[in-house]
Amino acid sequence: MKIIKISMLVLALSLMSFSAIAPVKSLTAETKISETASTIVWKAETIDVGEIPQGTPKAIVYEFKNTGKTAVVITQVQGSCGCTATDYTKEPILPGKSAKVTATYNAANKGAFTKTVTVTTSAETAPKILTLKGTVI
Repeated sequence: MKIIKISMLVLALSLMSFSAIAPVKSLTAETKISETASTIVWKAETIDVGEIPQGTPKAIVYEFKNTGKTAVVITQVQGSCGCTATDYTKEPILPGKSAKVTATYNAANKGAFTKTVTVTTSAETAPKILTLKGTVI
């Protein structure tokens, strides 16, 4: 009886170790896939526009280049508030080509400001946070 209990315990522990190894193998396989995926290089992630006049929207253009081996698609661009409108390249960006994300800040209130634009692409798992700042005079 004691031998049966010990055998069952060994069997259960060995099954647990195999199930713990399987997720690790799939995780490393996913990492290798993402390492070969497209990558993008931003010309600037933070842009200081300096002083801008109140009541005049200011367009800020962020540029990036696809340095990977496959096309990149911008899937979403989101401003941090309603005062920042966004536009971006809609077609796939081929390897070696560049694209733009435009953020237009509505300079309604005087004073210093810092706003962000969140860009989600097919090239990266985490969204890229771009920053624009300046002073409304």
